[in-house]
Amino acid sequence: EKVSGSEYGAISTFIGITRDSHDNKKVVRLEYEGYIPMAESELLKICNEIRKRWKIGKIAIAHKLGLCSVGQKSVIIAVSSVHRKEGLEAVQYCIDELKKTVPIWKLEVYENDARVWKENGEWEGIKGRAMAPLENEGNTTNDWSI
Repeated sequence: EKVSGSEYGAISTFIGITRDSHDNKKVVRLEYEGYIPMAESELLKICNEIRKRWKIGKIAIAHKLGLCSVGQKSVIIAVSSVHRKEGLEAVQYCIDELKKTVPIWKLEVYENDARVWKENGEWEGIKGRAMAPLENEGNTTNDWSI
């Protein structure tokens, strides 16, 4: 409903859903954390760039923060457009840029309570945007920082 309108012939969507496994490990849930002020700013930049590149109508983006159980939606993107091509291209761009630039981090929790902070593959090659182990003296945990 947020992107519908009688002037649009297409609504293109992407819905990300929590999988039950990753690398042969059973996933119990995901835990998302984000820096909301910067995330909102980055999402607005993405929307503005979409409007520059494609003739589209409305854009809606939602990303879950906190716990996300297996089977639950974690991200929803919807774009309306007069024709499908522009909307589909805009949705693809949106999810790729969201994963590349928006400060939302994902912790994968497995059935044995093992936990791993997941780095987006889209971050590769972006200077200063890699996850690295904490290098505090005496730190023996598997903590990570940005």
